Formats: sequence, structure tokens, C-alpha cells
Amino acid sequence: MPDPKLLLAGLVFPESPRWHDGRLWVADWGAQQIVAVDLDGRHEVTGHVASFPFSIGWRPDGRLVVISAADRGLLGEGPDGSLAAGTDLRGLSERPWNEIVADGRGNVYVNNIGFDFPGGTYQPGFVALVRPDGTARVVADGLAFPNGMAVTPDNATLIVGESYASQLTAFDIAADGTLSGRRTWAETPGDHPDGICTDAEGAAWYADVGQRRCVRVAPGGEVLQVEEFDRGCFACMLGGPDGRTLFAVTNQWNGPSATHRAGAAGQVLAVPAAGWP
Repeated sequence: MPDPKLLLAGLVFPESPRWHDGRLWVADWGAQQIVAVDLDGRHEVTGHVASFPFSIGWRPDGRLVVISAADRGLLGEGPDGSLAAGTDLRGLSERPWNEIVADGRGNVYVNNIGFDFPGGTYQPGFVALVRPDGTARVVADGLAFPNGMAVTPDNATLIVGESYASQLTAFDIAADGTLSGRRTWAETPGDHPDGICTDAEGAAWYADVGQRRCVRVAPGGEVLQVEEFDRGCFACMLGGPDGRTLFAVTNQWNGPSATHRAGAAGQVLAVPAAGWP
């Protein structure tokens, strides 16, 4: 495989990479910025979110949505491009919200780890559904630190990385967005899946911070491919013109107690021909 290409360096805490409109978009939690970068490394700050953490996604109509831990809710892009309060999720939990993914129907799934990280006492987390009309409800619970999420292209399955359970967990998605049929999609022994994405062949990539790598697995857990890095890998996304470039956001990791310390070791890397979108 070709060596990873460095697209962008000097980020504080890059997370939540998303391929959208010909560029990779990244949430820099530490700088509280949304940054977009192209395949030549040209980049710009496109927005600011005063939260740690926050994660980004797009509805099918192209509107940006952001889950903000500080706001305890979902922010939405207005007609002028600015972010405004959307759905207040305090009624579901006062704990920090973590990750987000939108499906092809306009539904948005957000998850909550269930406790204050890194200093709080562990409690199971959950996934909530926010419908296009703004109503929200919990649709899955009892998750061991739910992290990255992905929806399959047919809108039929939600896959969640359970970091503390060392596995990817899948749910069937009903027409109304609710979840059922919980099952282990792939065990990841020794790894703690963080950000994830899926490809056209039905496999999934997951990022692992401690092992400093991204791993491609088939349903059932067979390891198909591994990409290693020189620092912790927090999330990954497929994109590029043909959808075969694996983007990884990496950073130096000194343990949970150092999570909020500012630095500038965050990177965006691109691995060509790494899979299918």
C-alpha cells in the first residue's frame, strides 16, 4: 500500500472527519473550529463551535448539523449558513453528547457515552434519534461507551463502535427511524473502536487510538486490512474523487487525563486506494 499522505498538520484535537462536497471536513475540538481541506492540502476554517466535544454531519438536503456537548443539543445550519440551536436534548440527558450520523431519510442519530469523561464513574450510554421535525427519543441503550457510527447505504442498518466492549454493534433501522435487532457485527479483541465508516463491499473501517491504526473488518470480524500510523488514530472516513481514499485523523495521545490539554500534534492523513466507499 502507498504511504499515507499528510494533508494537514497543526490541529489541536481533530475528530469527526466527513467527506462532503469534494473536501474533507474535520471538527477540531481543541481549536473549536470546523476545518475543510482538499486533496492538495488547501484548507480553510468554515465555522466555529464553542464545545468540547462536538461532531458534524450533513442531512440529505445538504444542511450541516452539529451535535454540541456544550449546548446539550443539536445545532442546525440556517439559510445564511450560520449555526443555530435546533433540538434541545437536555430532556434525554445532561451528560455530554458525543457522535452523530445522518441517514438518507433526514433522520439524525446522536449518541451519549452516559458519564462524564474522563473523570466520571462509568455508566452505559445510548443512541438517540432526532427526526426531521426536531422530535427526539432514545432508540438504543446499554452501550459501552458508544463512539463512531455509520449508516449503511440502503438505510437499513446502523453500526455503532462500542469502545469499552471492543466491538462493533449493529441495529436494524425501521422506516420510522427506530432501531431493533441488536447484534454484534464484529468483535475487535484488544482494540477499542473509535470513529468508523463503511464501504461498498459491506466491510467497515474503525480507528483505534491506543493501537495507532485503522482496521478494515468484514461482518463477523475477519480482519481484511490494517493501516498503521505514528500516533493515535481517532476516526476515519472514505472519500476522494472515486471514494477509495481513506482519511484518518491522528494525534498524540497521553491518556484520558490529558484529553483537554492544548497541543498542535493533530494531523489529517490520506491513504490512497484503501477500499470502496
